[in-house]
Amino acid sequence: MDLLIRDKGYLVVGGTAGMGLAAARALAADGASVVVVGRDGERAEKAAAEVLAVGASRAFGRSFDVSREGEAERAVAESVELLGRLDGVAVTTGILGKEPIESPDENWIAAFRDVLLGTTRTVESALPHLIATRGTIVTTAAYSVRSPEIARLPYASLKGAVSVFTKGIAKAYGRQGIRANCVCPGAIETDALRAIRAHVAQERGYPYEEALERVMVEEWGLNTALGRPGQPDEVGELIAFLLSPRAGYLTGALVNIDGGTDF
Repeated sequence: MDLLIRDKGYLVVGGTAGMGLAAARALAADGASVVVVGRDGERAEKAAAEVLAVGASRAFGRSFDVSREGEAERAVAESVELLGRLDGVAVTTGILGKEPIESPDENWIAAFRDVLLGTTRTVESALPHLIATRGTIVTTAAYSVRSPEIARLPYASLKGAVSVFTKGIAKAYGRQGIRANCVCPGAIETDALRAIRAHVAQERGYPYEEALERVMVEEWGLNTALGRPGQPDEVGELIAFLLSPRAGYLTGALVNIDGGTDF
């Protein structure tokens, strides 16, 4: 499907790996121009080269930490300067922490900055540019906003806030042509989960192609209707679709992509 995004400009925050990089590749494959932003400058440059190789009109990698004050504003401003326009923003940041319910304030504050402020600062900085192009926004929450684990309450709580924020933006700016949707991924086999697959297969003698699936069910209690974790490209393609004109009447949605997780 042609996403109708050739020569449009997109910013992907968290676009140097995993789901964000997959989204950037999906946008690039249909000829968009893309800026990928991450905390590691070298990885950002490498990701931009990969995005350019799959068909982007132009691709740029930049290093910013949007959880820090002023960094999101600079990331957006530089992206607009590089692209000449801004048609959409995807924010895929938010590190999955593991803290007990007795988390000290510092853990909650860290999650607040990383999970929530990284999203709100980026979106709010981008809004004036997106109004000019009638652009789009995609944020990422998680399947756990509907089934939070006691060990990761700061993460799940702030991801829940991301979903509410996104709905609010959709309602407030819809008449100005802005669409905003929030994606809720389940267990996605990014580099971290792929490493677990390899480790478990070697340590326990499980077949490599079954190792992660067995851990998901036997240890994490994570049953999925499809019986497997998702792949980053599957989420990336969804994000690219939501950013594109093909999703023109879809806004304010909380979109599950969790393989039918049982919770």
